[in-house]
Amino acid sequence: MKAYKLFTPEKVGSIEVRNRLVMSPMTRCRTIGNVPNDLMADYYRQRSGVGLIITEGVSPSANGLGYARIPGIFSKQQVEGWKKITSAVHENGGKIVIQFMHCGRIAHPLNIPEGAEILAPSAVKPAGQMWTDAAGMQDYTVPKAMTSEDLVSTKAEFVTAAKNAMEAGFDGVELHSANGYLLEQFLSPISNIRTDQYGGSVENRCRFVLEVAAAVADTIGKDKTGIRLSPYGVASDMPHYPEIDATYQYLSEQLNKLGIAYIHLVDHSAMGAPEVPLNIKKQIRSNFKNSVILAGGYEIERAEADIESDLGDLIAFGRPFINNPDLVERLENGWPLSTDLNMDQFYSADEKGYTDYPVYKA
Repeated sequence: MKAYKLFTPEKVGSIEVRNRLVMSPMTRCRTIGNVPNDLMADYYRQRSGVGLIITEGVSPSANGLGYARIPGIFSKQQVEGWKKITSAVHENGGKIVIQFMHCGRIAHPLNIPEGAEILAPSAVKPAGQMWTDAAGMQDYTVPKAMTSEDLVSTKAEFVTAAKNAMEAGFDGVELHSANGYLLEQFLSPISNIRTDQYGGSVENRCRFVLEVAAAVADTIGKDKTGIRLSPYGVASDMPHYPEIDATYQYLSEQLNKLGIAYIHLVDHSAMGAPEVPLNIKKQIRSNFKNSVILAGGYEIERAEADIESDLGDLIAFGRPFINNPDLVERLENGWPLSTDLNMDQFYSADEKGYTDYPVYKA
């Protein structure tokens, strides 16, 4: 068989991985009461042959919980739950990074605990609806525009969550600044209409993202800190705006100055969203000197080509990991991938469509 660079070891910051495949973060809604559980430990253990696992989106605080049954890492009980998961992955020789996903305005009051608030850069209601276990599909609500005190306390929540992540045994932290969640909400002049130092110019709109990244990097080490970006993404009501290119040009330059471990660059065009132009990918790659993880509808040959051409260092796969827990082995051995994929079970609450997909038998 052809010798693929994809299956060679690599280093991401201080994280040594055994191959260049990454399991994309995928929300799966199995976290009953927002506390990680044994079922989730089985799920991640099954997929730990990959070089690096990036967890599903995990809220750094009660305010960041947007969807039903997503995990947090802001309580002792949650930290203990995550310890089971990191241990399961490490026992199999894998590495695992936690993704901090503060949902911001992509939330509903029925999905957050009493006393929590739906916060955003500005009081701009997103279009659309989200699922609630209590009342089914519900319209989004108008979020509270973050005060200066909210900005300080939210940054502090990210820092505390980063400390908790280290206690729970994670190899690093990824900041979710994509898919229309809180950090990306600051980047867009459509969701961010602030008139203070966090709104207006490209530099101001990037400020909060860079402050959070710097604070987390200072807390756990820049060699353990990454960020996910989705320029040209439209998920969660994020329309395009004229300064997209300038925004990500500036952001990638500043992230390079921070010296964080990686940028995880996602292109949603395989799922029908607009494609991230190749020149933007090349510009980010040129600006940012550390590792770049590319994601977006990859199969093995295109993944290998983008590594060989130095467009990226590692390639993330998402959906194929759902029904192919042994995806790495299948790709490396040329075994067929499973096509048995039940989308109705992506976000259900039990093991069906989660841990019950079989490995390949020759």
